[in-house]
Amino acid sequence: MRPSDAPRTATTPAWAHVPEDVLAPFTTAAVTGGSGFVGRHLVTALTDHGKTVRVVDLVAPREPLPGTEFRQADLRDPAATAEALHGADVVFHLAGNPSGTRSLLDPRFDFRMNVEATFNVAEACAHSGTRLVHQSAASVYGPPTYSPTDEAHAKDPILPYGAHKLCGEAIIRGLVKTWHLPASIARPFVIYGPGEDPRRAEGEVSQFLRWHLNGKPIPAVGDIDRKSRDFVHVHDMVSGLLYVAGRADPGEAVNVGSGTDTSLRRLAEVIGEVTGTPAELVADATVLEDSYALVGDITRARALGYTPRVTLHDGIAALARELGECPELPSITSSFTKDEKALGDRRERDGA
Repeated sequence: MRPSDAPRTATTPAWAHVPEDVLAPFTTAAVTGGSGFVGRHLVTALTDHGKTVRVVDLVAPREPLPGTEFRQADLRDPAATAEALHGADVVFHLAGNPSGTRSLLDPRFDFRMNVEATFNVAEACAHSGTRLVHQSAASVYGPPTYSPTDEAHAKDPILPYGAHKLCGEAIIRGLVKTWHLPASIARPFVIYGPGEDPRRAEGEVSQFLRWHLNGKPIPAVGDIDRKSRDFVHVHDMVSGLLYVAGRADPGEAVNVGSGTDTSLRRLAEVIGEVTGTPAELVADATVLEDSYALVGDITRARALGYTPRVTLHDGIAALARELGECPELPSITSSFTKDEKALGDRRERDGA
């Protein structure tokens, strides 16, 4: 089956189901990282809901939408951050380093992007009394002791990325308690969907599908049966961000996911079902640091009104159509220690 033959479903985005009253308090939204993967979809959702949107990023959007403006700003600069966010009545903070592997190679860079920049955004919002929604990550949990994992679960991240996301959460909670910052936190699980950059995307859905659409075996890291994840479509993720903005309590963290446990083996099976060609997995079972179930308990998100609407089957079918035949292959791999990453780089250079 060609990707264009993948089954089609309704194309109404999940955020269209978010009631208008959720966003009624807001007229002007600033989206840090608004040129990125999730940010572009969030900007679209906000404009669909009639909001004026300011994209705050280092890089301008490829295709600016009507009703949006662009402010170039380095969020590591506190003055530039405050100026870029001035006048917004809600800020969605999505900017930062999204790569766990890069955080391993350059933890100082990750600290500056995910901790220092988050402090600057939170401080600016605290001074102005602006509503803030911070996108954290499920990586803050580390290896869970139970699944599905709720927001109260202990936090024990295994990479600098998760540690720095946890630092960002702590900064926000501290300012909520002491400066009355009106901020809440969204904790996404593994986001996938249209518009991911294969040079940066580390999520298995996009990576697996790109390998398969090129007719190649799919390299998988870890135990493909024990390692399972909560894969959430970007449209659902965006609707979750909107519900957190309009209904979550100050200082509250809310899981945003599908709530469905999918092993790597099952993910490959779904890709095969969608494309009509069985997917071949080649697993590296010598790397087991993240061979555990990381699945969100989304009870609290549901209480806010959130409902995941895109099934994994439908999401992969749409993504296969978008990517077409022979899309660009992924160029980033998962690593969990600096020595392991260096070894992987040497193997790649030597053609092993």
